[in-house]
Amino acid sequence: MANVIIFGLQDFAELAHYYLENDSEHTVVAFCVNREYLPEEKKFRGLPVIALEDVDKYYPIDNYKFFAPMAPQKMNQLREKIYLSIKHKGYELISYVSSKATLFNNEIGDNCFILENNTIQPFVKIGNNVILWSGNHIGHHSTIEDHIMFTSQVVLSGHCTVKKYSTLGVNATIRDGITIAEGTFVAMAASIIKDTDPWGFYKGNPAVKSEKSSKDL
Repeated sequence: MANVIIFGLQDFAELAHYYLENDSEHTVVAFCVNREYLPEEKKFRGLPVIALEDVDKYYPIDNYKFFAPMAPQKMNQLREKIYLSIKHKGYELISYVSSKATLFNNEIGDNCFILENNTIQPFVKIGNNVILWSGNHIGHHSTIEDHIMFTSQVVLSGHCTVKKYSTLGVNATIRDGITIAEGTFVAMAASIIKDTDPWGFYKGNPAVKSEKSSKDL
């Protein structure tokens, strides 16, 4: 159980507040943003909003923890930047795993946001700063590295590896034994049947690589 500061004021932060308050032992005590984004009222969901630059003045690192469940802009690299900024300040980050998710003693890193109806099979390893939105299937002996986003209804078959910064769209399907390379964007309903290239953008069934890089999205 921890007193938690949530980074952000958008939908992901509001949802994180709801989930933590209604489906965890944690207590949310404040929200936090970069100083340039402080709202005039400095309140959100009835709680104080503090600038990240000043947060340790009001909430000492020994008594409070952070949660930063941000959307995957710039292929999750903005999320990584905030995550590292919080770590640099010395705060621990919690993970939220829904009580309605199915797990089997899996290794899960910090600052993960794992919502309802995810099935995470045995021997799956999940890194840091990973979002699994609702309803995904994560196959046995697979590894999901850091700073990754799965949307909903993604099927990741067994013995797959998903490298950092990747994003998988709704209803994407990944065949067993596949490596999703760093920075891959898998479009909605795409079917991946062979390893991807770094920073590739894949769409279709079976998926083909677009001329556009995921860095251009």
